Amino acid sequence: MCYSAQIQADYRKFVRMFGATMSIKEFARLFFERAEGSKAKIPKAMEDAFSEAQSDAEREVKALIDRFNAEQVTKLEQDLFKLRARLADAERSLQTKVTKATTESRRIATDKIAWTLGKLEDIRRTEPQARDSRIFPGHYAPVMVMENGQRVLKPMRYQCRIAGKPASYDVKFPGTYNARRDNLEGFWKPLFGYLHGILVVNAFYENVSRAKMEGRDLAEGERDENVVLEFRPNPAHDMLVACLWSRWSAPGEPDLLSFAAITDEPPAEVAAAGHDRCIIPIKPENVDAWLNPDASDLAALYAILDDRDRPYYEHRMAA
Repeated sequence: MCYSAQIQADYRKFVRMFGATMSIKEFARLFFERAEGSKAKIPKAMEDAFSEAQSDAEREVKALIDRFNAEQVTKLEQDLFKLRARLADAERSLQTKVTKATTESRRIATDKIAWTLGKLEDIRRTEPQARDSRIFPGHYAPVMVMENGQRVLKPMRYQCRIAGKPASYDVKFPGTYNARRDNLEGFWKPLFGYLHGILVVNAFYENVSRAKMEGRDLAEGERDENVVLEFRPNPAHDMLVACLWSRWSAPGEPDLLSFAAITDEPPAEVAAAGHDRCIIPIKPENVDAWLNPDASDLAALYAILDDRDRPYYEHRMAA
């Protein structure tokens, strides 16, 4: 399962790379809903792509981003004031009597102060960092689709809710951020052959067993440990990951655009590192054919997935 990925989040690069247009309406709707209180998780890199807005529509999106961030700063500063007061109270109490509860209160306040300061720094920071474009299930990312013969970029949630399914599927099927190739004509049948997309990724991350990563059996009584590995293609390049997507709607609910990355059996080097699945990057020459699927010719779509980009994936422990 590709539980996390480093994505290309700057829509202007999509325009340059693929001649795609941005669905400004969908981006504006997403940022408006977040400003109005939705829980949408949007990578900082997607926000920063609007920092130098060049049209009235883009400036409207930037205004929504600025409004949300200003509200977040106010809330975080209020939280910080309360946390510092809690820390001061705990430290005064500890000067007279050391108790487990007060010591724990000091620890919690200290940890939360550090977290809050980090969030404030991230909001105010203008220098990009790699983590700004990393997504996890439930986060939004730009996904390229085809509309009326034109490549179009839309913001979508990385966990697919198929149209017509209840919202409870998000909890019932939490792994729907990935679509297994061997289930494309099963669970994913409503989308495969109909609604295809592409996510641009330059690295992905997987949870693996330390024992499997080290190629050994556990010793008697030894408990295994989970580690997170970062996989990058060598030579380094942007990978065009095959996806399925859907527009979900329900009475009284905002529309939800969401997607899943298709996964398959891993190449030898990923399997040797301890993981049993891998995303499928397609070749640039197959982009249009993938984005214009013919449900009556699924064999042609499977052929595209077979004729994939096959880099060597180097791995290391994720930071």
